[in-house]
Amino acid sequence: MILYFTGTGNSTYVAEKIAEMTADSLISMTDKIRENSCENINAEKTLVFVTPTYGWRIPRIVEDWIMQVMFPENCRAYFVMTCGDGIGNAGAYLEKLCKKKGFEYMGCAEIVMPENYVAMFPVPEEDEALSIVRKADPTIRRAAERIRTGMPFPAVKPGIVGKMESGIINQAFYKFFVKADKFYAGDACNHCGRCTRVCPANNIRLVKGKPVWGKECTHCMACICGCPQKAIEYGKKSLGKPRYHCPL
Repeated sequence: MILYFTGTGNSTYVAEKIAEMTADSLISMTDKIRENSCENINAEKTLVFVTPTYGWRIPRIVEDWIMQVMFPENCRAYFVMTCGDGIGNAGAYLEKLCKKKGFEYMGCAEIVMPENYVAMFPVPEEDEALSIVRKADPTIRRAAERIRTGMPFPAVKPGIVGKMESGIINQAFYKFFVKADKFYAGDACNHCGRCTRVCPANNIRLVKGKPVWGKECTHCMACICGCPQKAIEYGKKSLGKPRYHCPL
């Protein structure tokens, strides 16, 4: 079973590709989290979690959901992480998560995909994004083949920088950056409410037709990148940048 979480489509693309190659079923963790659904997952012995990388680890909102949900005993767990540049020492934290859940940790695969974090980094135009996705396809195929044949992902030993990225920098990232107070909707907003529907944390509501953000933001970028009118901005950081959604 393949479970995926996504804000702008990268992890959906990877999960669907792996499902095609392994003939596995798909479950959207994004939908489950949005619906506050923590019902038991009835799966075979292999679980594949496909997530983006937030601060060089899987999103906390995903880790919290995994901890709350009951899975079959003694499952093998693969993790596939989409990222803009790297995943740091994420594997060490995933191994700890697996021990807590009673999973057999089968490793973590890194899939470099187009950057979507418009709140902080440059985001590619569609042609460049398409090229990056195409370059990722062979890596996705190799990961899928290992999953299909039951082989663990190759272990990667991170250096001191990777350990810092997933450790102290991850903590600082959530403490100082993962906040919604800089999001706002400009005059182009047509009050469609799409942002409220795509938010996995149910953190957006309409007040007098305009979106208002609460305090549960996970910085998935679904709202700002999914706005049909491109009316949402994140302070000055997003001004003039393209909005990203996986082009395939």
